[in-house]
Amino acid sequence: MEFLHCVIYLAILSFSVFLLGRIIPKKWFSVNLFPYKPYAFENGGRYYDKWKVKKWQNKVPDMSKIFTKLMPPKSLKNNQIDIMLRETCVAEFAHMLLGVLGFICVGLWRGIGGWIVSGLYLIGNIPFIMIQRYNRSRLMAITNRKEKLLNGKIMSGYAAEEFGLERE
Repeated sequence: MEFLHCVIYLAILSFSVFLLGRIIPKKWFSVNLFPYKPYAFENGGRYYDKWKVKKWQNKVPDMSKIFTKLMPPKSLKNNQIDIMLRETCVAEFAHMLLGVLGFICVGLWRGIGGWIVSGLYLIGNIPFIMIQRYNRSRLMAITNRKEKLLNGKIMSGYAAEEFGLERE
């Protein structure tokens, strides 16, 4: 029975945190502040290459594909990159919150069972955090490249098209 209580709690928690992620102001998140800023060990996202995130990230459930009307579109044009960067922060926050609040199962199911369910739930959220950090580093690299191109006024046809800009 305790297992069922944990499952129901985790289902309600997951739905609630998803809704929270949709209504929380995105301006509260910044890619340049802790805990979302890049860490030195991430090496511009190369750390996640060791974990082969690029290969498996599209094989896990993606809420933006399930709830297309609730999630902003994924597009590298104009200001969409900034929106996508903030969305990676929101998703990382949501999965960190889920991992921590999952430990309430320890109180719902006293003993080793609650610890196992809580630990598995935490471990299950780690890949989603890794995906957000990996994608954020890639989006930040695109943003930095765009700024360098614009600041240096080096705007080839390809670069202009890549960023949805007019050729100079």
